[in-house]
Amino acid sequence: MATCGGCRFFFLTVRTLCGTSRSASPHALPLTKHRTLSTSARTYTLDSFSGSKKNPVQSGRPERSSPSTGGVQRNLSAVAVPLKGQFRPLCRYDLLDLGDVDENTHKALACKILRRFIVDPTLATIVTDYLAEDIEDGKAVIFECNPGPGVLTRSLLNRGAQRVVALENDAHFLPELQALESKLDGQLDVVHCDFFKLDPIGQGSMKPPAMYSEKLFSNLGISEVPWSSDVPVKVVGIFSQRNERSLLWKLIYCLFERLSIFHYGRVELIMFISQKEYTKLVTRPRDYKNYQAYSVLWQMACDIELLHEEPLSSFLTTAKRNGKATSKRATSQSDNLCLVRITPRDDLFNSHLTPLNGSTLIMMVKQCLAKRKSRLIEQINSWSPGSGPELISKLGFLDDTLTGDVYPDEYKRLFELMEQSGNFAESWLYEETLETINTGHG
Repeated sequence: MATCGGCRFFFLTVRTLCGTSRSASPHALPLTKHRTLSTSARTYTLDSFSGSKKNPVQSGRPERSSPSTGGVQRNLSAVAVPLKGQFRPLCRYDLLDLGDVDENTHKALACKILRRFIVDPTLATIVTDYLAEDIEDGKAVIFECNPGPGVLTRSLLNRGAQRVVALENDAHFLPELQALESKLDGQLDVVHCDFFKLDPIGQGSMKPPAMYSEKLFSNLGISEVPWSSDVPVKVVGIFSQRNERSLLWKLIYCLFERLSIFHYGRVELIMFISQKEYTKLVTRPRDYKNYQAYSVLWQMACDIELLHEEPLSSFLTTAKRNGKATSKRATSQSDNLCLVRITPRDDLFNSHLTPLNGSTLIMMVKQCLAKRKSRLIEQINSWSPGSGPELISKLGFLDDTLTGDVYPDEYKRLFELMEQSGNFAESWLYEETLETINTGHG
């Protein structure tokens, strides 16, 4: 059996010379690139996004710098499928060609719908540099959403990703991705499905790209793990600008109820989202315009970390005009996309907050934040007359505390106290003023 011995010798030589200590890794990321949001009451350490000063976008091609200046090395996958047949189709230590911008743009323009792509190999390398520790850790499977021409896919594999699952909704891109899959030894799975449309409402047979998460995870051999376990899957990609907010609302419902992808554990999102939505995700109390139920719920459930900001002009945005695919370019710095790591907390659920009553907590928060300058005690009394003063006292609040002044962890504590008291009937969930789950607004 031929085993590409020359490549093996080269890899062992490099490994011997470079060592494997993470502490000495050239891919270590500068701490100044990261902005982590703490959602404990009155202990925020993240500077307000809206107040931070940004340099204006320069005309022409934006100048980027990668957090890592070290060379790229694809490492031997500890979980790769054992070799079958008499030879290895592609030596695992050969770097995959990322193509050039023009070539990748030509491929991406085959897409006939509104969608964003990474076509610049430099940008793909920047993204994978921020994922260096995730890749080196090797414990989680990486789901890549809609890879298109596969520039980021190849960059992840070059960096040493042990298993990448490419979830592509456009059949046009499948042949090239599947050709790459066939040349590798188990590091890449290509699935015709749309991550953002997983678990559609309804039953019966479906045609791709529609997919149920149960079938997807089962086919990939990914089992459910306890909520307190390590992150089993990391989802990487770009949120669709057409329904970005609705998708984030869908995910927060699934998270609190442990449905869909979160049935399998604390699935982590490492996604590009718009600057507008990122701002709302991390808004602090007393910003009565932007602090919404949406903000409270994401901050309550997850650690949110800003990894990188990139001008939208660095991406290819396709749109269909007159029956032909065209590209659109951003014109202002406000169009920046933010690469954000969203990690569900392992202590989110407890004896009082469970997946069974998670949707009840969501409804409580949405009602409280519907009017952010209303008094919290009045809102509590509307649910259970006379209970307001006692709960306000237990929380250490003043009687004039406004709903827009309450931090995410304090809302969680309020909900737990309500669950313990036994004085709150769930009939308040069905008031006429309540927004339904289907609206997805808050």
